Amino acid sequence: MNVLVNERLAAQSDRKKVFEERAGRICDDLQHQGYSVQPSCLPAEILVALQEQVRTLDASEFFRAGIGRNTQHHTNDFVRSDKVCWMTGETLTGKAWLDWAEALRVAINRRLFMGLFSFESHYAWYQAGAYYKRHYDAFRGQTNRVLSVVVYLNSDWAADDGGELVLYKDAQDRDGLRVTPLAGTLVVFLSEDFPHEVLPAKRDRFSIAGWYRVNASSSDTLDPPR
Repeated sequence: MNVLVNERLAAQSDRKKVFEERAGRICDDLQHQGYSVQPSCLPAEILVALQEQVRTLDASEFFRAGIGRNTQHHTNDFVRSDKVCWMTGETLTGKAWLDWAEALRVAINRRLFMGLFSFESHYAWYQAGAYYKRHYDAFRGQTNRVLSVVVYLNSDWAADDGGELVLYKDAQDRDGLRVTPLAGTLVVFLSEDFPHEVLPAKRDRFSIAGWYRVNASSSDTLDPPR
């Protein structure tokens, strides 16, 4: 029994060490360049569970992605043509993902003092030909989205399958950094600072998009809005 307990404790210690190393690299990148691209970052057991879950979702659980919130929300196929399914902690898989994202929030706040308060995320489904044209996730001073997160879920993605994320360093950049959507790769960047786009995919492409937010609640406004 003691051997099993010791092995379990050792495994937990190893997982914590790996997480702290990955979180440290992300924080260093954010501090020095405002973005981080980390291949094979998501723990394998969480990645596999997310892959299985997204494959078993019915198409009716996805809806056309839009732009803006509440009364400003509208769909615009010229800008984007992906579909989304918002994630919750109601399933074991959803809870595992949100718990991991929460641990990353705590680690970033501890190192960078960003005041990240909450997190929201959804599955993104890009069917063949789908895209999301160049845009910002947040406009300076107009939103409380601070940090954007993307995780890729396609294990067998080839270079010629398209669907790359292109991350531009500023409004004048026309070349950008291309990120191939390989399973387990994590991309984190400052929402207000980096315009970006998703190039058309040649086949079904699945990912998670998420945002860390600061708390903008007031006596008469609940944040985040629903």
